Amino acid sequence: MSSQHVALDGSGMVYGVILNDRPSLERLGAALTAPPYAAPPKAPVLYIKPYNTHAATGATVRVPRGADRVELGATLGLVLGRDSTGLAEATALDAVAGLRPVLDVSLPNPVVYRPPVRERCFDGSCPMGPVVPYGRVGDLAELTLRTLVNGVLVAERGLSDLLRPAARLLADVTDFMTLRAGDTLTLGIALNGPQAGPGDRVALEIDGFDRLEITIEGAAP
Repeated sequence: MSSQHVALDGSGMVYGVILNDRPSLERLGAALTAPPYAAPPKAPVLYIKPYNTHAATGATVRVPRGADRVELGATLGLVLGRDSTGLAEATALDAVAGLRPVLDVSLPNPVVYRPPVRERCFDGSCPMGPVVPYGRVGDLAELTLRTLVNGVLVAERGLSDLLRPAARLLADVTDFMTLRAGDTLTLGIALNGPQAGPGDRVALEIDGFDRLEITIEGAAP
């Protein structure tokens, strides 16, 4: 990897992605060609997890007022090691310094083309595990993400399901925007993920990474 890579703290912005897995597109089916969408997306569908959402393993995530459940989106984040724009797919991964587990916590919502702010950007809703140097991880397509609630496996997905694998996703995103050193770009969450509520203990397991664990609590009084 390049000597220009920054420290692996992943302290930058976090960009989430949806509709980057084949099962989600298949689940939506004909809805993608009906109003208001009219056609499947031709570019990555992004949203931002701002700094107030960032949390570490062991964090407590509060359900926002007026809600009683949250949806759990297990994914893997690519941590950029240098400012990147106009990356070529063949060399895009040279810009990646590390990888980290990400639990994208949100309020259940059927909107997919314009992910809403309130449902995705409440405090603590982006717990992330420590960054692992990119060179220590093998083929991403062979990784399996396992979500557990109270010790029970509730969802499992392999990254072989990606519509745009990591290099292609990076090339497509940096074609229209610059990613900065320290930013995290997730590989995308699956739609209709498992849900959890106050008192639940949630974990994300990915072989080769530390277990990411959080606790869900009720809304603040």
